[in-house]
Amino acid sequence: MIKVIKPYTPLFFSLAMLSGCGGGSSSSDTNTTPVTPPIVEELPSYIDVSALAGDATTHDTNNSGHGFSTPMPNLSPAELNLHLDGDTDFETAFTTAPNDTHPDLDGVGPVFNNNNCNACHQRDGRPSTVLPSTPDGRIKLGSDAGIFLRVSLADGVCNQPNSTNDYCKNTPVPGFGDQLFHRGVLQAREDWQQNHFGGQADVYLSYKYTEFTYPDGHTVTLKQPVFEVDNAWDSPSNYSLSELASSDVQFSARNGMPVFGLGLLEAITDEDILALEDPTDSNNDGIKGQANWVFDAVKAQQGIDNPVSLGRFGWKASTPSVRQQSLAALRGDMGVTNSLFAQESIANTLMHDSYLSRTNYQDTGTDAQGLPEASDEFSNAVVFYAQTLAVPARRDISNPDVRAGAKIFSEINCNGCHTPSFTTSTQSDLMLGGVKAPEGIKGQVIWPFTDMLLHDMGEGLADNRRDFLASGRQWKTRPLWGIGLTKTVNPGAGFLHDGRATSLEEAILWHGGEAQTSRDKFTQLNKDKRQQVIVFLQSL
Repeated sequence: MIKVIKPYTPLFFSLAMLSGCGGGSSSSDTNTTPVTPPIVEELPSYIDVSALAGDATTHDTNNSGHGFSTPMPNLSPAELNLHLDGDTDFETAFTTAPNDTHPDLDGVGPVFNNNNCNACHQRDGRPSTVLPSTPDGRIKLGSDAGIFLRVSLADGVCNQPNSTNDYCKNTPVPGFGDQLFHRGVLQAREDWQQNHFGGQADVYLSYKYTEFTYPDGHTVTLKQPVFEVDNAWDSPSNYSLSELASSDVQFSARNGMPVFGLGLLEAITDEDILALEDPTDSNNDGIKGQANWVFDAVKAQQGIDNPVSLGRFGWKASTPSVRQQSLAALRGDMGVTNSLFAQESIANTLMHDSYLSRTNYQDTGTDAQGLPEASDEFSNAVVFYAQTLAVPARRDISNPDVRAGAKIFSEINCNGCHTPSFTTSTQSDLMLGGVKAPEGIKGQVIWPFTDMLLHDMGEGLADNRRDFLASGRQWKTRPLWGIGLTKTVNPGAGFLHDGRATSLEEAILWHGGEAQTSRDKFTQLNKDKRQQVIVFLQSL
């Protein structure tokens, strides 16, 4: 039996209204003809902005396939060297242990989704959307997939993370954990003779297609991913007996996302983000905005009581820092342990115990000195790299259609969630993930077009799986900076959390919930004005 899961996704295009201003009239006396001052058109604050990240903007890679891969231009020489070391490490492919020739590269798995960072963040952007190439219209996820499934047990609502409720972490699926690993090293499974490199289960992807018709008659084809899971390690011949087949197991797709500009987003103060919350919709604009409060592994490692911080990264703002996001992926997506996450993802499960005994404990998650598989030098460089990738400058800002689209973006309230601008912290001792922040990140006026908050995006994008305080209908507003270079960097990239949207237009059409009003206003525009919104987004 094959279990069918239908995750639904996000990218965030909720849409804000700035009021126009008209001129008033005045008269002096009855003998003077009243003069009406010319109307001064109020333009969005971002209409002429080119440097989206202040001094951390790169102006040299526009329209380049490597547009997301440039270091911040305001790094010191020592910082630049560390960034370049991290660049090499980001593309390093780990191997199965033991690797006697290159022991620094061994330790991938024993189950994993990919063996290097770049596989899920191609050229530091989005991965390619996986399209079926088999006669039955589906594809088995393998090494070319930048997407995977999160899994957990349905466990109700959690409103206040603390030690009593394990900080609102998801409840793992027995024998599997909280992520489904569709790849594995040799002998990862007991039935390895038949499944030489099998992971915890096989995952297949296909699509359900629908047509959307605008009021003017124009149609757009939308696709919705359908995931099927089979051949689970705990019951390979009968999926219905697997723990994954239990009715209380929840699945959610996760697609790789761009990694540039992350240090700047982490340097936005908590106060500036929390000032945008509106959980009761006090201004009656239909947009609420809620912060996610999440477990902070760095604080826990430091022994801080109540290790909880504001969530900033991931599709549901489920991690608080670039350090935790990067090193959790290193251990989680790749199976490479590190000092922050020193145990294998499937440690203490029957699958892992069986693997260790059958391979004579050749991969225990530590090196010959008993240290984690990734050294601190490697880990720190990768984190610094992700913190200090530059944001590409805007393009075509003088184009009349781009300027018109910027106004419409504001008029239909897209910036109700996609908050245009922040100024990063100027705190002298600013720490990012427990480490002193690079000076070039501080005090920058940035234009990421995100409020960093959670929003209900409607049933069409719901995954129905809680993530800390985020509900199954909530997703974090995606930053829009750099989005216009997405297809230049990777022509096969898709948008939203499961890559379902081939274009920005499709991504907008998937918006519902708090974004429904803005989405509907977009659909009611004529074709030329809809295109102007798109070309504005492509200028970012």
